[in-house]
Amino acid sequence: MQDKNYLLGIDLGTTNVKGIIIDENGNALASASESNALLFPGAGMVEQDPQLWWKNTVKILQKMTTMAGADVVKNIRGICISSQTVTLLPLDRCGEPLRNAIIWMDSRATLELRHIVEQIGMDRYIQLIGAQPDVTFLPSKLLWYKQNEPELFAKTECFIQASSYINYKLTGEISMDIDQAIKSQCLDIHSLMWCDEVSDAIGVDLNKILPKPRPVNEIIGTISDEAARITGLTAGIPVACGASDAVASMYATGLSRVGEAGESSGTSSLIFVGHIKPSATQLPVVAKPCPVPGIPYVFDAPINASGASIQWYIDTMGQKDKEEAQALEINLYDYLNLQATKAAPGSGGVLFFPYMTGVRAPLWNSYARGMFIGMSLDTNRSDLIRSIFEGTAFALRHVMESIKDAGAKIDCLRITGGGAKSRTWSQIKAAMLGVPVHILDEKCGDVPFGDALIAGNAAGIFNHLESDMKRLIKVREIIDPDEHWTDVYNKIYPYYVDMYKALDGQLKAFSDTMAGLR
Repeated sequence: MQDKNYLLGIDLGTTNVKGIIIDENGNALASASESNALLFPGAGMVEQDPQLWWKNTVKILQKMTTMAGADVVKNIRGICISSQTVTLLPLDRCGEPLRNAIIWMDSRATLELRHIVEQIGMDRYIQLIGAQPDVTFLPSKLLWYKQNEPELFAKTECFIQASSYINYKLTGEISMDIDQAIKSQCLDIHSLMWCDEVSDAIGVDLNKILPKPRPVNEIIGTISDEAARITGLTAGIPVACGASDAVASMYATGLSRVGEAGESSGTSSLIFVGHIKPSATQLPVVAKPCPVPGIPYVFDAPINASGASIQWYIDTMGQKDKEEAQALEINLYDYLNLQATKAAPGSGGVLFFPYMTGVRAPLWNSYARGMFIGMSLDTNRSDLIRSIFEGTAFALRHVMESIKDAGAKIDCLRITGGGAKSRTWSQIKAAMLGVPVHILDEKCGDVPFGDALIAGNAAGIFNHLESDMKRLIKVREIIDPDEHWTDVYNKIYPYYVDMYKALDGQLKAFSDTMAGLR
């Protein structure tokens, strides 16, 4: 009897590390997750401990291999890992991290970004990297590290991404996938080589400190004997180069044709919309080459604090909600959904701007901050909760309108990630965008499932990936827009855009003033 084939996918996200083992029919044999921790060493600084990433990865691998059993583990044909992006993680010549990883949420390098833009010129810089420059990405972080931690910089052999670090611990191979290379803003998108002009602007030879980009589905190595010993895996399993969580999400949501949009809804939201051709580079959101079959180019746009805004509410104002949910013996998030439905669309006139860590697409302002506008003495908790759901949906619409202005069409939204579990939130998004929202079957749709698909393609199990995705990924529910809600949101949306525009200059001046007071 022929042995069955199994695949393993892992996503190293901001809030947790998640993994899944599936068979070639998409059935899950095992899954596990472990929570990551955020570190805040200073104003605008957000870091994570790469040793905790690895510790958590080992834990979930031990759990999954035990759960799946030896017969499954010995027939795992491929592994793929995705991660949050963009990260600055310096390694020394022995492959050891020299400091905590500076993650995508970090906004400390504002001055360094301004320096780089001044050196290259805004128009030229955008032409080279094919995107709007932002403090989130790698060049400004590299310059900050060089200028502020010169002793550590002198010991640095290379810089890698979060997923690359796990790949290294599993295989001993240093790598960089082409997807995260493009997103790093260090790559010349025309030559797909590290950009010499960025090197000159930061005074660092990118070709010496960054690994050569490799295809997402290229096998970079195999599980080492040491990694097998501590994880429960079998030595010799092929490991694919991997991708960002955004691309893995595209696979997981089954995007396979132009017109479909996807959202990976977690701590942040990753938006992707297929397109037939590249876009102009000076747009707020740019269409770039896409590794997903059936989608030649993709607009991919990050929203910083979608799920993070809800978590912020829970952590700062949600004690009463926790107590009432516990008394009712229901999940806290189900309780928040219930509370949100008690408020009318429009949240009693309260607008929430989810710019808690600045805003990436489509404004690209690191100085923007979260705001409630329109509160009054009769504003209640339900209004605030719903306004957070709606504010993140307004931010989603702002991105989508920018993408449609660039020529793309959007006829549905497929949602994956933790945010897909909130039906109320999905109803709001459907009404906000005026298109159906597709909720995927729970066995698929999460990011590690997309990683497993990439692993299967790399290992030769899924040779016709477009048809395999259609076969494996099923829609559980379609939520159509509520016409009344849509009418309300269409009337409010212009105020959401215009109010921020009116405050933009003052927010920047205020940010500069506060920075001078520290």
